[in-house]
Amino acid sequence: MTVLLTVLGIVVFAFGLLFSIAFHELGHLSTAKFFGIKVPQYMVGFGPTLFSRKRGETEYGVKAIPLGGYIRMIGMFPPGPDGRIEARSTSPWRGMIEDARSAAFEELEPGDETRLFYTRKPWKRLIVMFAGPFMNLVLAVVIFLSVAMSFGFQTQTTDVAGVQKCVISQSEQRQTCRQGDPVSPAQAAGLKKGDKIVAFDGKRVDDWATLSGLIRETTGPATLTVRRDGTEQVLHAELAKNLVAKKDSDGEVVPGKFVPAGYLGFAASTEIVPLSFPDSVDRMGGMIGDGVHSIVALPGKIPDLWNAAFDGGERKQDSPVGVVGAARIGGEVMNLDVPAQNQIAMMLFLLAGFNLSLFLFNMLPLLPLDGGHMAGALWEALRRNLARVFKRPDPGPFDVAKLMPVAYVVAGVFICFTVLVLIADVVNPVKIT
Repeated sequence: MTVLLTVLGIVVFAFGLLFSIAFHELGHLSTAKFFGIKVPQYMVGFGPTLFSRKRGETEYGVKAIPLGGYIRMIGMFPPGPDGRIEARSTSPWRGMIEDARSAAFEELEPGDETRLFYTRKPWKRLIVMFAGPFMNLVLAVVIFLSVAMSFGFQTQTTDVAGVQKCVISQSEQRQTCRQGDPVSPAQAAGLKKGDKIVAFDGKRVDDWATLSGLIRETTGPATLTVRRDGTEQVLHAELAKNLVAKKDSDGEVVPGKFVPAGYLGFAASTEIVPLSFPDSVDRMGGMIGDGVHSIVALPGKIPDLWNAAFDGGERKQDSPVGVVGAARIGGEVMNLDVPAQNQIAMMLFLLAGFNLSLFLFNMLPLLPLDGGHMAGALWEALRRNLARVFKRPDPGPFDVAKLMPVAYVVAGVFICFTVLVLIADVVNPVKIT
């Protein structure tokens, strides 16, 4: 049964991955056709073609390796300075440029001269290239907000799950009281498991973040209004000053950091709580910020990845994960001993995170990524506008083909990184259990 559920999880994630890729390419396809650019091919996947059908001038199909997709637009690069589409050179770098330029005009037919990608205004090309990653962003936002508002997140509440018997510095990381440890303020005040704190020092509190902030700001006498057995009663506590976990501006605990603050001494209950629309948007914003930080931090994670892949080192929970690793996590989700709705929510969050990563990664201003073509269009618009302002001759289209040697280097680095992540995902995977 475990194997069957694992396979089911991998298959479900694979279909989600294929849909995300197809949706990405649909963004490119629809905007390219809207601006009159000829698109001979729309393909999901790489390698051998499993299925294809030609509708109008475009061949639509699915390929064997679901690690990406593409649309083929004619005239991605302009002709060379001499007006020729193809030239000959013994230089390997120059050969890369010529090959890219030649491929851009492979399927040029009579009458297509006005339907070339490079002939469109820079803002139109910018839209075409941005439309793909934007579709992934739309998917990520829609999935995330839908699940956050209907299902929710594991959230701490103001309900009491347990009372600490004594005051222990959180930096000591122990649970057992020792002789001489003072009684905790919660224990001395008579707080009990199952109580719900509804007010602190007369201020009504509805969420854990507010209550936690008030407790941390207070030392000395304070009142707790609790709901117990359907009635409210007031407890009097003398809050102690203790060393507690530090929190960042988002209210998240900073691992290994501690600060002196007010201390009551109880554990808050947790439950899955749907978020409001503003809270969901705020959480989504934090997710995007974390994604940007993760992209920037990728180079620094390579040593840990190498150790995890080849030296048996620890695979950290924030380690980069590839398609194989994400599929394995999907299989783990299906094996968790939780209700089916929890599994569905986790799978959808996984898919939302994958789409957000696709968006952020493709926005990098590097060829062969979409962001590289966008950067080329922006540069062309800038220099043409400057020429117009200073009344200089129009410099013409920016020849992105000249950057193909750099694109091959970037692609090589990405391939090496992908292989490293793949090996780590196979021999030392990230696990959620």
